[in-house]
Amino acid sequence: MAILFLGIALFFGLHMIPYFGQALRTNLIGKIGALPYKGLFALASLCSFVVIVMGWQSVDVIQIYSPPVWGKHVTFLFVLIGIILFIASNAPTNIRRILRHPQLIGVTIWGIGHLFANGENRSVLLFGGFIIFSLVSIWATNRRDGVWVKRDKVSPISDIITVLIGIGVYGIFFTFHQNIIGVPVM
Repeated sequence: MAILFLGIALFFGLHMIPYFGQALRTNLIGKIGALPYKGLFALASLCSFVVIVMGWQSVDVIQIYSPPVWGKHVTFLFVLIGIILFIASNAPTNIRRILRHPQLIGVTIWGIGHLFANGENRSVLLFGGFIIFSLVSIWATNRRDGVWVKRDKVSPISDIITVLIGIGVYGIFFTFHQNIIGVPVM
């Protein structure tokens, strides 16, 4: 469990730098440049993700609660919505006009969805941690950025394209979840 916790702490710690470590971020960018900083950030994020997966696989599983029988069905829907929102955060969509933080809301929905299907200790730690991380990030972003200025309306075609891409990514993750994460979906 310690390895899983370490991976989660590293991942969340890195992703809190923009909110609480702005001086560190600015200092590093000043010393090495923006592009190398982004590369190191991506590499460190990937390494922390690898530690999360290794930690996940090494945990002695203890059931904390029994998920409802319908939980897996809800999970499929919540994960699909989460992926679409995650993608919408980086696309010119009307979703970004409606939701201030589609990526973080998507991560929250993704985490909640997984808790409907998984009731063991490692899932509660991982997905519960992501839910808490997302909610803290929303709060920190609002605090840092102040009043939200809504984006201009865009063509609904961009929303349709985003949803279709989200469905495609969902299909890839659904198909290769075992290969990517090490856990079968079904």
